[in-house]
Amino acid sequence: MNPDADGWEEAYAKAKDFVSQLTLLEKVNLTTGTGWASEQCVGNTGAIPRLGLRAFCLQDAPMGIRGTDYNSVFPSGLTAAATWDRGLINKRGYAMGAEAKGKGVTVLLGPVAGPLGRAPAGGRNWEGFSPDPVLTGVSMAETIKGIQDAGTIACAKHWVGNEQEHFRQVGEARNYGYNISETLSSNIDDKTMHELYMWPFADAVRAGVGSVMCVYTQVNNSYGCQNSKLLNGLLKDELGFQGFVMSDWQAQHTGAASAVAGLDMSMPGDTEFNTGLSFWGANLTLAVLNGTVPQYRIDDMAMRIMAAYFKVGKNFDEEDVNFSFWTLDTYGPLNWAANKNIQQINAHVDVRGEHANLIREIAAKGTVILKNEGALPLKKPKFLAVIGEDAGPNIWGPNSCDNRGCNNGTLALSWGSGTANFPYLITPDSALQAQAIKDGSRYESVLSNYAWPYTQGLVKQANATAIVFVNANSGEGFISVDGNEGDRNNLTLWKNGDDLIKNVSSLCPNTIVVIHSTGPVLLTDWYDNPNITAIVWAGLPGQESGNSITDVLYGKVNPSGRSPFSWGETRESYGADVLYEPNNGEGAPQQDYTEGVFIDYRYFDKENTPLIYEFGHGLSYTTFKYSNIQLAERHYPHPYSPTTGETASAPTFGNFSTDYDDYVFPNASFPYLYQYIYPYLNVSDPEKASADPFYGQNASEFLPPHATDSDAQPLLRSSGKNAPGGNAKLYDVLYTVTADIQNTGDIAGDEVAQLYVSLGGPDDPKVVLRGFDKVRIEPGQTVQVRFPLTRRDLSNWDTELQDWVVTDFPKTAYIGRSSRKLDLEVKLE
Repeated sequence: MNPDADGWEEAYAKAKDFVSQLTLLEKVNLTTGTGWASEQCVGNTGAIPRLGLRAFCLQDAPMGIRGTDYNSVFPSGLTAAATWDRGLINKRGYAMGAEAKGKGVTVLLGPVAGPLGRAPAGGRNWEGFSPDPVLTGVSMAETIKGIQDAGTIACAKHWVGNEQEHFRQVGEARNYGYNISETLSSNIDDKTMHELYMWPFADAVRAGVGSVMCVYTQVNNSYGCQNSKLLNGLLKDELGFQGFVMSDWQAQHTGAASAVAGLDMSMPGDTEFNTGLSFWGANLTLAVLNGTVPQYRIDDMAMRIMAAYFKVGKNFDEEDVNFSFWTLDTYGPLNWAANKNIQQINAHVDVRGEHANLIREIAAKGTVILKNEGALPLKKPKFLAVIGEDAGPNIWGPNSCDNRGCNNGTLALSWGSGTANFPYLITPDSALQAQAIKDGSRYESVLSNYAWPYTQGLVKQANATAIVFVNANSGEGFISVDGNEGDRNNLTLWKNGDDLIKNVSSLCPNTIVVIHSTGPVLLTDWYDNPNITAIVWAGLPGQESGNSITDVLYGKVNPSGRSPFSWGETRESYGADVLYEPNNGEGAPQQDYTEGVFIDYRYFDKENTPLIYEFGHGLSYTTFKYSNIQLAERHYPHPYSPTTGETASAPTFGNFSTDYDDYVFPNASFPYLYQYIYPYLNVSDPEKASADPFYGQNASEFLPPHATDSDAQPLLRSSGKNAPGGNAKLYDVLYTVTADIQNTGDIAGDEVAQLYVSLGGPDDPKVVLRGFDKVRIEPGQTVQVRFPLTRRDLSNWDTELQDWVVTDFPKTAYIGRSSRKLDLEVKLE
């Protein structure tokens, strides 16, 4: 750690004071999880009761607190990004952090920038924000600031190259019949890593994120949680990350090697779930005692963990963990895997507050009107016919499928560890019916995609306005739904949704389509049908689903959502895709990121491919006119100066005994729990205590040269020295660009002005998003939007220089309403 890192100085001082008092066993206890299902949370560290520190509780998830009750289910990250609203994204983060704190959670395992969204069929894209690094970066920063302002440590995940579910874990893949011996390798070149996949993590680090989770997969054929280039080089040295790196659950593959490569916390602590074995725990104690892992490294791990703890305002006064992830029963075993210590484990604490109103607002403002031929907003339609299973409830209940691993009823949340239990779920059918009754409309619904005789009889009636609800789902790879092993098998609608739309629109001249999905779907066969008068993407809206879509369809909320991804005509038109079959025999499947930085709209622009709806597209119930772009200011900061100098030598804090007898399990005073991971040795003989068949190897046999050096190291020229996020000069403002926007319609509305830049080089994308501003504009009013452009915004990564450079190619700024509707441009000269 750097004691002078901006924003971390006080946390460092408190951590130093605390860690200096710890024994070696206590330091190991802090860094090693206690095992899968060892205690109440999805991840638990050991406690340090001598100094008043209870065990850390690490808990999912990106949409709410997983596995508890009386919690909220928020809109997905993808839906939040579709608001393009910094304030709402921040409020969402704060509300999630507050709920986590109220449950006793120390670390909330989100937000997500990996997957970024390289492949549109990627299973967990919905947990993140957008395939654009700037939109994701802003969303990451605002979410992190919100979570941590609420007093909970945020976790930016998954660092990095976690872009699909297939082959992310060997055991999981083998269960699906794939005979592989190592996980997939994401092979990413240096330029692509910096300009695309690292970008939002730099924003996360700059926002002060307390923890980062490393990936299951390999990156360039080195496991992400023991890849020193990723963890030490890019994350900690170049970006100046001051918090701690935790492994994804079962993503640790080595002990000493992962420690010196930069891993700080092992989760959940065991090598595989419920083995009772650990690469760390007692083995980390041994590694420090015998010098394989130097003392400075265990001290640095503990420092980083405690600095993150103090940075969010914690001071040994945390709420007790008042739930059990493993059951909703009030009473049960505190130590679930061991089935020990029966007591009250769920207090059923209600942490929702007034968050339902926020959830409803975000879901409505994240709803994107893709097409509207005057059908919307609805104005007391005479007869409203709602069609499709996606409008109705899961007849088994909204929480009936484990980890939401099914697709029954309306899709408001997808499956995997990113889920949460619904406190209730307002379906579109129930909310629309309530509105129709209030308006005096006639209302009927057919909540099936396969009841064509009944649907046909309904939608062909006079005066019918038909709303067809359809969906497409995906999730995490440990669950397969309808043959989709996390990643989607295709980009079509599920449950015959495309045929349902075509059949209804063949009979009803006023057919409105509402899509709930985890990303783009193919609209090609029906989007331009004149009988389809509106198309609405409602994302994954969370618990207020029906209310939010009703607010938009009836004009209670003037829609202002903009698509956070592109809508292509074919799957192939996206370029990058999921690797579905192993391509390296029984070895690690190789996924080469040959497309470089060209994903989503960047790829469509490069190939000059037609789009159905472009990135950033979305309609309003009013209209806007753009004009008067100006290069308002040229700023003249000091020239870019590479960082020079060296780090300090690695410090150590405290001393420890080297007598193995001092580390043997204290049988007389401390009861042993089955499968629990302890820092203690079973016996004083280190080889027997280790149970490692390779015990006794010299570090030089399996660690690279200088891996354990504690000497001062040269600073990277691209690093920030004391400024997290990279070289501070990257964030100097070089230009300010302004433009005017007039509301030319009859009602007030929010417009999302988008700034794109052409970097000008032959290998650069046509344009890249570099800024956005959501502004409220009254009818007839004109407002000015202002966009600062930083050195970072105008730079490319130079692979030879290993630094950011502003090239000599001409630069142009564009302002408009989407990536392909750029009304205004100005040269940056």
